[in-house]
Amino acid sequence: MKPSRDIARLIEIMAALRTPKSGCPWDLEQNFETIAPYTIEEAYEVADAIARGDLEDLRDELGDLLLQVVFHARMAQEQSAFDFGDVVTAITEKLLRRHPHVFGDTRDLTPDQVKGLWSKIKAEERSEREARRMDGSQTAAGTLSDVPAGLPTLARALKLQAKAGTVGFDWNDPKAVLDKIAEEAEEISSAIDSGSQDAANEEIGDLMFAVVNLARHLKVDPETALRAANAKFERRFASIERALAARGQSPSQATLAEMDALWNEAKAAEK
Repeated sequence: MKPSRDIARLIEIMAALRTPKSGCPWDLEQNFETIAPYTIEEAYEVADAIARGDLEDLRDELGDLLLQVVFHARMAQEQSAFDFGDVVTAITEKLLRRHPHVFGDTRDLTPDQVKGLWSKIKAEERSEREARRMDGSQTAAGTLSDVPAGLPTLARALKLQAKAGTVGFDWNDPKAVLDKIAEEAEEISSAIDSGSQDAANEEIGDLMFAVVNLARHLKVDPETALRAANAKFERRFASIERALAARGQSPSQATLAEMDALWNEAKAAEK
């Protein structure tokens, strides 16, 4: 079997990997739950390639992410639930439905009108989902019910806040959110004074949730911002290690004051 630009070849390869007896033992023992973490990891690796501006790596990572879609679709097909074609049909239907200004009769809209139309269509889709999810008592799902529980925590916090904002439960001023962050920091200080680990856990969670809210109000993606902060920390700490190595020292042999001074030097060098 040879590589191909045709998606059908990828689907064939996945089917072969999942064929009992002749397939790959590792692939055969997987299920939706075991593959889900890899799906999330591949999405992060796509984002990382974009952040680094590495288009060759982006090509490879997009392929890895596509494999995840094909893998899940194959497992669903084995359960007679749906197949890859059904996945493609579902997304093409959604794109056509959400873009009547491109594929339908609604034309010549301004960007704001397009945004309003998109929100209206998504609201209609949400109502349909809620109708399907209604329980025996005919109680509709709540505003936050369609925010996936399996999302990474930063992304889920962002979506929960945005959803609550659609019904008016939101701050009107980023400075008010900043005040909330200061309030949460004070509550962490109180938790430290009390010596309560449970209180510290809860208050740190509240602080992180408030910081995500501030990022949302400032139109900053918290995941991207934290990824950049991680990279900056790695870069500056590596600079500390190199400077210490030049002195014949390791970080464990240096004092905090020495490392802090080298950190400030690395920080100044980046400006």
